[in-house]
Amino acid sequence: MAVVALLALPVPPDAGGSGAASGGTVADAVSGLVVLWCVARAVRGARRPLTRTAAVVLGLPVLGIAVAAVGASTTSAGMTGLARYLQIFVLVPAAVLMLVRDRRDFRLVAWSLVALALFQGSLGAYQYVTGTGASYMGSDVRAVGTFGPTDVMGMATVVAYGLVCAVALALGPVSPRQRQMALVCALLLTVPLALSFSRGAWIATVVACGAQLGLAGVRRALRVLTAAAAAGVVLVGGFGVGTQMLQERITSITQVTDAPDQSVTDRYTMWAAAVDMWSERPVSGVGLKAFPDHRDSHASVALSSASDTAGAGAEFSREPLLSPHNMYLLVLSEQGLLGLCALVGSWAAFLLLGLRRLARVRGRPGVDCALVACGLLVWQLVDFAYADIGGPSTVLMAVVLGLVAWWALSPRALSGEVPR
Repeated sequence: MAVVALLALPVPPDAGGSGAASGGTVADAVSGLVVLWCVARAVRGARRPLTRTAAVVLGLPVLGIAVAAVGASTTSAGMTGLARYLQIFVLVPAAVLMLVRDRRDFRLVAWSLVALALFQGSLGAYQYVTGTGASYMGSDVRAVGTFGPTDVMGMATVVAYGLVCAVALALGPVSPRQRQMALVCALLLTVPLALSFSRGAWIATVVACGAQLGLAGVRRALRVLTAAAAAGVVLVGGFGVGTQMLQERITSITQVTDAPDQSVTDRYTMWAAAVDMWSERPVSGVGLKAFPDHRDSHASVALSSASDTAGAGAEFSREPLLSPHNMYLLVLSEQGLLGLCALVGSWAAFLLLGLRRLARVRGRPGVDCALVACGLLVWQLVDFAYADIGGPSTVLMAVVLGLVAWWALSPRALSGEVPR
């Protein structure tokens, strides 16, 4: 929870951005302390901290990451990339798996994600109303929270996590009070998510929440959809949420092939460059953090040199495009088929094991935890088609994967709450 809470702090200018070049934050440092604490506790307890299945599933990505680190262009790049990938996909998720004791702990972390989303979302909505957000189409109206203009996906990711958690908690049979609070939070969070102007986050949230509603059952799905439709009418008709810029952004989702803007063109160009890199080294890739080094030799002339950032208290700057903004293609280009199969195989195991446990608790206490875990994982898997690791919010992804791992792999997930 300390890692989650520290993401409410303003982000240092050198910690923003995307790709492997982004710096660390206080939350990253605290996540390292959490990992060290878990290691010390496991050594002192002289017992195996993870089950055999958990060790295999969580450790699977290490194979591709280690091979790609050896093949990095420089030793420092390999070691830095190795530490970052292990932090996000192995160590922090394993620490969360070890520290969450029961479903009450799980819900506590889920509610902390909702609280962080409400804070960042409120700040983002204020930025939109007052014109103090990041620059978008010539106006400083893009909601970015404390993450600044160099990490425009940060607030959208945080708000989407909170929205997915709130929807799941609203669908659970724990208590009427929790359901009511969660539903109100979910409806409130739709506003800053819309004002983030993040098309990838919108698509991932719709898919994840739709999956949650389908898994929860038809009756609950209909009730939630009715409430969401009513809220949409109030927000759009009563409060005027839905400006011309927002409507144009929504419309642009269907124009990514017919009339793409420059950001979409850049993304397509970098995707093609990533595939071209992989074709040269299909097994192990070009090495960790090597995408920027090989980008220009594989990209077409359609790629712009950098993206413009401004607003939210920052001066105008040009941010270099250091990643393909697609996690699957980033891993494929830098780690090859070996790394992609290992990482995606780990996520697939999370999803299959989580869905199997969801079927066991359907309609009973614990289904809210199942829906939180499955919804967050679905959101992340869809969002990875439009984004990758990088920026201050990345450490929150590690916490989210830890919650997913706990539900899928921990024996305590099906044993209810332990007496305190």
